Amino acid sequence: MKVIAIEEAYSVPELIPWPGPVRVPPGLEEEWGRRLADFTELRLADMDEHGVDVQVLSLTPPGVEAIADPAEAVAMARRVNDHLAGVVAAHPTRFAGFAALPFQDPRAAVVELRRAVERLGLKGVLHNDHVQGHYLDEPQFRPVWAELERLGVTLYLHPTPLAPDQWQVFQGHPELSGPSWGWTAQTGAHALRLIYGGVFDEFPNASVTLGHMGELLPFQLARLDSIYRKGAPGRSPRQLPSHYLRHNFYATTSGVFSHAALLGAVHSIGADRLLFSIDYPFESTAEAVDFLHSAPFPPADLHAIAHRNATRLLNL
Repeated sequence: MKVIAIEEAYSVPELIPWPGPVRVPPGLEEEWGRRLADFTELRLADMDEHGVDVQVLSLTPPGVEAIADPAEAVAMARRVNDHLAGVVAAHPTRFAGFAALPFQDPRAAVVELRRAVERLGLKGVLHNDHVQGHYLDEPQFRPVWAELERLGVTLYLHPTPLAPDQWQVFQGHPELSGPSWGWTAQTGAHALRLIYGGVFDEFPNASVTLGHMGELLPFQLARLDSIYRKGAPGRSPRQLPSHYLRHNFYATTSGVFSHAALLGAVHSIGADRLLFSIDYPFESTAEAVDFLHSAPFPPADLHAIAHRNATRLLNL
């Protein structure tokens, strides 16, 4: 069975230092740093050992989004996208890539998106949550959505360690503010802003991909629809929230290697909306691939999750 993993991180330390403000478990900073910066020695060996045919590469957080100056962000996005395109060109059967965009300057982001897809051959965009405290439902980002829809490429909405504000509920418990819960809550809320902000009413063919089993939103459809019907405050989208999550969103398995969760997501949004991911190097490739191969699904669904959905969504 062919296996395509689509949330797999890389870094370019000479361009953007890593890990920045990220809290790294003891003993892992050096190992993660080596694996993020490597493409051939460690990464390909790991893929070959565990039967991963293709990794779709994306710049690790905090990425271009951490750059406050728009002009600097534009220049850096071009440099990292050129770097990634070179890696993919050297190993076209093993790697594909998501572009980084300088959303700090939306007009420049449109230009770079067009260049990244049409000239460099990248397969979409990975964006690390907010733009210096701004969110992608805001009016200034509409031209980027228009270009994403025109090009037919997805935007992978990923968490970031750069918090735009401090949630008091996490005070005294920093372990909750990262990947264990806070990033899921923040990224899931951003996804709901896109729905309630009318992005998909204006751009009905735009798509967003969410990692970590859809940031758990597939398990909230009944609740979201119930509150919508009762008249949620503020602007309401034209359709039920579940409509957009089943038609405009895709979810990946990155970092959530639970058959119970996968079964629930399939029942909620459908096997044609789920894609395999590892979250390399932060998660174990061995664990992720074993989870995939042992999933209790008929072959058609398993092949869809393993590679067919990614092939279709990313035009691989």
